[in-house]
Amino acid sequence: MIQLNNVSKFYPAGFGRVYVLRNIDLDIAQGEFVSIMGPSGSGKSTLLHILGLLEEPSEGEYLLDGRPVQKLSEKQRTELHRTQIGFVFQAYHLIDELTVYENIETPLLYKGLSGSERKSRVAELLDRFNMVAKKDLFPAQLSGGQQQLVGIARALAARPTVIFADEPTGNLHSDQAREIMELFLELNKKDGVTIVQVTHSEVNAEYGSRIVRLKDGWLELEKLAQ
Repeated sequence: MIQLNNVSKFYPAGFGRVYVLRNIDLDIAQGEFVSIMGPSGSGKSTLLHILGLLEEPSEGEYLLDGRPVQKLSEKQRTELHRTQIGFVFQAYHLIDELTVYENIETPLLYKGLSGSERKSRVAELLDRFNMVAKKDLFPAQLSGGQQQLVGIARALAARPTVIFADEPTGNLHSDQAREIMELFLELNKKDGVTIVQVTHSEVNAEYGSRIVRLKDGWLELEKLAQ
């Protein structure tokens, strides 16, 4: 599903370059749950942003479902983002002025779904995440864990084939973090959603089927999670 061939990312610095990622080769199959780990500054988030089409590699090739991403038009990339990719952020990135219901509905508006289809999908997600009673509340009225649940529901609304999660439990206490990780595991095992997460937590990383480690921009080691 995902294939990186010799991918690097660098930024100009004076007369040279500063590399964030170097010569990354990585294959992720449909239905995998992959955890990306490494110290701060190792390139984890940059790698995730490249995979999620939020950044472009400076060198190398990225194939998504066999399609070379760099050769896609902006319109094709946007469509791919709307139909196949869900993103979950550490800081939630909910829209403060919108209710829980409206936040979940937003990607469906971009997708152009009918009112009845949007209503049906949002109702299904609210029920699944036990958020029906909170559908008219605003993000500021929710706990951190509840806000992250809304963020995940929003990411799932367009029924993506892959979810990229950047430190999804970074702002949560341990019980909330466990709830979110169990939810990811369920989405992966029962729904077949491919999940790629960046995490500092060894505990969270073990929820994945494979751990990929970065150090100073290099792919250091891969191992199967226990």
